[in-house]
Amino acid sequence: MNKGIMIISVGLLLAIAFTSCEMKKKSTETVAVDTTDWCLDGFERPAGKNPIISPQGSTKFYCPMREDSVAWEESDTFNPAATIYKNEIVVLYRAEDNSAQGIGSRTSRLGYATSVDGLNFTRKTTPAFYPAKDSQEANECPGGTEDPRVAMTEDGTYVLLYTQWNRKVPRLAVATSKDLVNWTKHGPAFGKAYEGRFYDEPSKSASIVTTLKGNKQVITKINGRYFMYWGEQNVYAATSDNLTDWEPLVDKDGNLLKLFSPRPGKFDSHLTECGPPAILTKKGILLLYNGKNRAGTEGDTAYPANSYCAGQVLFDQKDPTKVIARLDKPFLQPTDDFEKSGQYPAGTVFIEGLVYYKNKWYLYYGCADSFVAVAVSDKQLEF
Repeated sequence: MNKGIMIISVGLLLAIAFTSCEMKKKSTETVAVDTTDWCLDGFERPAGKNPIISPQGSTKFYCPMREDSVAWEESDTFNPAATIYKNEIVVLYRAEDNSAQGIGSRTSRLGYATSVDGLNFTRKTTPAFYPAKDSQEANECPGGTEDPRVAMTEDGTYVLLYTQWNRKVPRLAVATSKDLVNWTKHGPAFGKAYEGRFYDEPSKSASIVTTLKGNKQVITKINGRYFMYWGEQNVYAATSDNLTDWEPLVDKDGNLLKLFSPRPGKFDSHLTECGPPAILTKKGILLLYNGKNRAGTEGDTAYPANSYCAGQVLFDQKDPTKVIARLDKPFLQPTDDFEKSGQYPAGTVFIEGLVYYKNKWYLYYGCADSFVAVAVSDKQLEF
């Protein structure tokens, strides 16, 4: 990775009680420190393996919405979630059919692939999760189900956070499963919060907080409640008592509480979008995120305009709204041809899946909105 310099905040940025809508601001100062003691670095692309998942037109299934056979992963396969099931890595990846042209114009479904080594995958021929004639039809049709993140509870329940796309409003939604195949859809994550105030507000990209217990990465609570980071333009937060109904944190004026935002002149100058599940460590809560670069002097000219690179930020353990460290340079950026071609030729490494497996971290990411790839690190974080 680029070690670079990151900025660490040593003052109290935010203090917020999860049961309150109030926020207090306090003064801050910044100092430059070394990055490698807290961040998850050392990721390498395995030689000759990427992309690990590519589009294919031979797999078809009967679409309940179209009432016809559909080549459901013919155009693009990208933006993967990842977890462990029965001692194997499972990747749930976004797959687009060939129903239209242009980003966001096709129908997306989630494919299912398994691996015993994290590098070589066997794929199911039908999607594991998709829009159907069910309670979520109005939110998921015709655009589909997109951009998943998945994490597991200690009792083996899988929580899927994904985007519902009806081509009107993107909504962050929740589904649960015991086997990653049979799912219960719970609808928009913020549907009940504040009497439905945020139901029609665009929302997506959620990273629920997890930790390692033994060698098992599981969902954990912060100050007695489940906690997630979410957002695309800025990074926000939400809490829950049951993992299905979430309440966004708001400031004293009732607006969504911004935890951090794009930085002028940096690789994340345009967007800061949450990545895979966050990780509670001894150093703090580590969030890996996706940063989009602006063109020209508004962005970082060391990276292509409009490219997506991957960053990291550290939050305080006791106050998960308080940023205490953030990388100035990306730890993963588009370099290979398949990361700079396809639907998004400006270049994309879009991280969404992270698993701890056989003493290594496997990071799964979308490439140019067209392929799935993996990078591996053997760094051991402190828990």
